[in-house]
Amino acid sequence: MTQPSTERGQGAAADVDLPTQYRPADVEGRLYERWVAEGLFTGDPKGAPERPAFSIVIPPPNVTGSLHMGHALDHSIQDTLIRRRRMQGYEAVWVPGMDHAGIATQNVVERELAKDGVSRHDLGREAFVERVWQWKGESGGRILGQMRRLGDSVDWTREAFTMDDARARAVRTIFKRLFDDGLIYRAERIINWCPRCLTALSDIEVEHEEVDGELVSIRYGSGDDEIVVATTRAETMLGDTAVAVHPDDARYAHLVGREIELPLTGRRIPVVADEHVDPEFGTGAVKVTPAHDPNDFEIGRRHSLPSLSVMDERGVVTASGPFAGLDRFEARPAVVAALREQGRIVAEVRPYKHSVGHCQRCATVVEPRVSLQWFVKVESLARAAGDAVRDGRVKIHPPEMASRYFEWVDNMHDWCISRQLWWGHRIPVWYGPDGEVVCPGPDEEPPAGWTQDTDVLDTWFSSALWPFSTLGWPDETPDLKRFYPTSVLVTGYDILFFWVARMMMFGLYAMDGVQPFGTIALHGMVRDQFGKKMSKSFGNVIDPLDWIDEYGADATRFTLLRGANPGGDVPVAEQWAQGSRNFCNKLWNATRFALINGAHVRGGMPAELSTVDAWILSRLQSVVAEVDEHLEGYDFAKACEALYHFAWDEVCDWYVELAKVQLADERAEATRRVLGEVLDKLLRLLHPVIPFVTEELWTSLTGGATIVTAPWPTAEPGRADPAAEAVVESLQRLVTEVRRFRADQGLKPGQKVAAALEWGGSPLAAHEEGVRSLLRLTVPGEGFAATASLPVEGVAVRLDTAGAIDVAAERKRLEKDLAAARREVEQTSRKLGNEAFMAKAPEAVVAKNRDRLAQAEADIKRLESQLAALPAG
Repeated sequence: MTQPSTERGQGAAADVDLPTQYRPADVEGRLYERWVAEGLFTGDPKGAPERPAFSIVIPPPNVTGSLHMGHALDHSIQDTLIRRRRMQGYEAVWVPGMDHAGIATQNVVERELAKDGVSRHDLGREAFVERVWQWKGESGGRILGQMRRLGDSVDWTREAFTMDDARARAVRTIFKRLFDDGLIYRAERIINWCPRCLTALSDIEVEHEEVDGELVSIRYGSGDDEIVVATTRAETMLGDTAVAVHPDDARYAHLVGREIELPLTGRRIPVVADEHVDPEFGTGAVKVTPAHDPNDFEIGRRHSLPSLSVMDERGVVTASGPFAGLDRFEARPAVVAALREQGRIVAEVRPYKHSVGHCQRCATVVEPRVSLQWFVKVESLARAAGDAVRDGRVKIHPPEMASRYFEWVDNMHDWCISRQLWWGHRIPVWYGPDGEVVCPGPDEEPPAGWTQDTDVLDTWFSSALWPFSTLGWPDETPDLKRFYPTSVLVTGYDILFFWVARMMMFGLYAMDGVQPFGTIALHGMVRDQFGKKMSKSFGNVIDPLDWIDEYGADATRFTLLRGANPGGDVPVAEQWAQGSRNFCNKLWNATRFALINGAHVRGGMPAELSTVDAWILSRLQSVVAEVDEHLEGYDFAKACEALYHFAWDEVCDWYVELAKVQLADERAEATRRVLGEVLDKLLRLLHPVIPFVTEELWTSLTGGATIVTAPWPTAEPGRADPAAEAVVESLQRLVTEVRRFRADQGLKPGQKVAAALEWGGSPLAAHEEGVRSLLRLTVPGEGFAATASLPVEGVAVRLDTAGAIDVAAERKRLEKDLAAARREVEQTSRKLGNEAFMAKAPEAVVAKNRDRLAQAEADIKRLESQLAALPAG
């Protein structure tokens, strides 16, 4: 970058190397690569001990993924936190990396193979895994490059992957410990099963959708043994092993303990009493299919019922009889037809909307299925994860989200960790020829000739180690010593239950009770401007890369962060991104103006300051304190609002305009220094949010090497000047009211009008030149005749508007508005004088009506004054 001219600050306009317009594409890539090359994002675990550590591990995006708006929000929040701490002098580390995404990645590679007519089974396991690694090297990880475009200040020297050698060793180590402690076991349990991916699924890999189904009422048994059940999955009745009723349901008391005939099968099944049954729902009787329903599985365990599987792993019926070989969705109407033929359908099939689980990766309807799987026993681990939040070691922000966390960890079921895939961490268990089982450690070899388990671990198992495996665990590394526990975890509330809870369980277990992070900062989901969920089917998905191309990374980040209220969903719209781009351009133009006029940051503040200079420095201290408070509270929306309004409204719209007058007189040098000071600190405050434009402007303004490591501004209470603020606030009210009057009179903003200003001893008299500049008021000349007089802030503003407006049209408009205001006063006064209304109306409604009355009365005074000020005729 070209260094600032040495002429700046010497009184004359300086040469400026900033282009007249800000073009993000010319700046962002160049700056980012320089930052990385200079190692500005690299933390040193052996750095100065007085520098406190601050660390974040990025929620690892899938290796198959690309940047979407959710990522952009999440990363913008994390980058704001880490950049600020870096500027505050912390030894800051933000660890990047990716998740191997077992199911998603295997599906991608299998689809690639299918194009050539090849399946993974044709290749064999070893060759297929090699092919996946090849795909990862060639095509995976695209999102890492997209993170650079967003401006993520991650430490690329610490990049991790959930299946690299270091993470594989961590997985083997914790599996061994859990196994030896009896916290990992293998058992037949009912799990979520995808008939397309042919694997078990975790809860987070199942997306529930409301679908239109059919509710079928079927008569089991006959005569006195008759009982009616209702189901949306008639095909599963082939695997029924009981009918359940509530123990207190008198209607079925005579049937409990007896057996009834199961239609179509020739089998007889018992009627059992179980408190899980809701006697008020349907007929109060439910069919029990332990092998194909999680609730039924639990009923079956309580009553020692057999689990009869009637479908294979692809959802094809295996029960002997006429339905064998049919797909589950083909079997459903076939079973209903057969029941109807036997007169077993009690009522006509009726439409029924219900929630159905779908595989997150392929959208196939999930099939609950009894299967032999590996599980983590979570009771003690989940209790520890709950206690860490309850005793304050970990804080959830916003606090109201804690109840959701407790609801999950306090009611957690054992975690199914095995997946029937080839891509992933293979279960580190080997079987001997006589059924022996061994789990060797990461540095141990299994017995020769033994066979390793064919399943792989759930992707969430390895990512649960992320806060400490990325820092070198299980070795005692300098990184682990300096940066664990990490400082804050930033993530969406939607995975609070799944990923966050599992990191808490494993972190506390592996690190001897030390929590994986001090704070969990939860944000909401990005939605469209109407609050609607983004979906391809809705046609409202926004690609953040499109915004970055069109408006720049800074504008994209600012738009997202400006809507990031703690825990709340974040609406976005393209016009808001346009507004954020305009904000960046406003900063650019203001800084360029300052440089042209010699603003600088050399030397201390002048001993004598004008009221305007004292005011902006005073306001700056308040904004520094306000932004600090909001960022410490993870309220990015309020921090951005404070910065936006200070930068745009106070600095650009007021101070820069008032400074133009001072830059032309004896106050120029002091104003150059103050203008430089304000922009210097403002740009530093904005840098964590909009890093690129602030770097380009700050280095031009200050001549500094980089804003990335520049000190974070701190409030200086001694700079507070309430008196100066009061004077300028009075000046602002004066200018605002006259501007409103001008607009009401139909005068264009840039139209010059002659005016006499009668100060009457007001301290604003010292700012006459500034007032005239802001209001486009010329000094009265010969023949001046005031046609309007406006008393504001103790000042009489007398204007000559003759010939500038259509008096008749303006009078007609004002009279119409005055009549409307008088009607409002009459109607509102009548309502507030009504005793019945006042007795019954809520206080908020009464207050609203009082506000309306006060506003209408003020409008009457203003309109009458404006009418009186109009020229006669």
